[in-house]
Amino acid sequence: MSDAAFRPPSLPLAALGLCLATFMQVLDTTIANVALPTIAGDLGVSADQGNWVITSFAVCNAIALPLTGWVARTIGETKLFIGAVILFAVTSFLCGIAQSMPELIAFRALQGLCSGPLFPMAQTLMMAIFPREKRTVALAIIGMVTVVAPIIGPITGGWITDNYSWRWIFYINVPIAVIATFMVLIQLKDRPDQTQKTPVDYIGLSLLVMGVGALQIMLDKGNNLDWFDSNFIVTLTGIAVFSLAAFVIWELTSAHPIVNLRLFKDRNFAVGTVALVLGFSAFFAINLILPQWLERNLGYTAVWAGLASAPMGVIPLLFSSVVGKYAPHIDLRILVTASFLVISSSCFIRAGFNTEIDFMSIALVQGYMGLGVVLFFMPLTTILLSNLDNHQIADGSGLATFLRVLGGSFASSLSIWLWDRRESFHYAQLNEHVSPHNPAAQHFFEPIGGFVANNLAQVKQMMQSQALMMSTIDYFTLLGWLFLGLLAIIWWTKPPFFKGH
Repeated sequence: MSDAAFRPPSLPLAALGLCLATFMQVLDTTIANVALPTIAGDLGVSADQGNWVITSFAVCNAIALPLTGWVARTIGETKLFIGAVILFAVTSFLCGIAQSMPELIAFRALQGLCSGPLFPMAQTLMMAIFPREKRTVALAIIGMVTVVAPIIGPITGGWITDNYSWRWIFYINVPIAVIATFMVLIQLKDRPDQTQKTPVDYIGLSLLVMGVGALQIMLDKGNNLDWFDSNFIVTLTGIAVFSLAAFVIWELTSAHPIVNLRLFKDRNFAVGTVALVLGFSAFFAINLILPQWLERNLGYTAVWAGLASAPMGVIPLLFSSVVGKYAPHIDLRILVTASFLVISSSCFIRAGFNTEIDFMSIALVQGYMGLGVVLFFMPLTTILLSNLDNHQIADGSGLATFLRVLGGSFASSLSIWLWDRRESFHYAQLNEHVSPHNPAAQHFFEPIGGFVANNLAQVKQMMQSQALMMSTIDYFTLLGWLFLGLLAIIWWTKPPFFKGH
């Protein structure tokens, strides 16, 4: 029986098992973030040392992602997925019982390594088990998971940490993984897996590990170490540039590359991946800064900041399958264009916010952006995979996901740097006017007792708040224009977008 003819006994149960495992993995990438201060305090380390809990996971996850296609060809797609879920559960349990920070960092690294194949393999298996005419529905469902899980993560992580123990943010993965494993195993146990033995590309693997590892650590630690004023960051940058440049040259000339970079010869894959990476990076940047702005500027708690952001997931949750069902009848470039226009306009609306903005207004804009999000992941994923053969899907999905995750890391570092720099710039400009020689300042200070220390402290606090607000306005304005700029990229792709499926 060919893979194309295979259908699981229950397609909904198979899809649910695949999505459950994916949800668990995507959730875990954000759920630990809000618990970091508690974890660091409990294990007796500084906040900076505690950040390695996130960095170690991100580095190993980034290394594992582009290797997914090669491992899938070697041991089989179904076996890889089930093995990754089981190992993810085991490493999650080990994270929960860790008694020291070095133990937790080591187990998080292993967890990141095991989590790498989960999303691309879930995407590959969903496309394999769904009928050809319904594969856009499969991609839409997976896309919905990638949107909803990061929203739920911080809220769930904060609630578990406050009411139970930070260890339960890891223990919770175990029962979910067990259920997902049994569902997928029962439904896909008879699916034929085509494997092929190829020599291990040790040179390519070594260059990938060095390059991606150095790059990810550089991005995670750059802001804390003041970027290129740090010899550590300069050294990591040199290692990353040299290793990744050598990796690309080696992989393009190797007879048995461990990562199939030749996929970029296909126009739809190349342009679609660029649009996905840039679009996701900007989307990630919105969801990174918005909660921080709510907490720093408006005094929201982490849970309430999460609740204000959460409406973004409502439309994707309700309408992803509908979009997937009717997408084959529409030029996907039109859907992506509509997505970028909606997300861009939501950014410009946020650029009109002020420090008096209420919860409902923020939530409504997030809900509106959900309309753009539901038109984002599925069309772009379909476009970039459209010309790939079935045996190339795992390679393409793993490579695109790797670049998407790496784009998110760049967005995280650059966003924090830009946001902080613009805040300092606006504060410096405002502070220039707080002077006894400024008639406007004299007019303000005289009725309240003049330029005394207490008055100056209150004014400086107000200026700090307004500088942060002005920086946030600059930030969202930039993102709004960035999404408009992406409109020019997507129209370089070439229909039809379904012949490869």
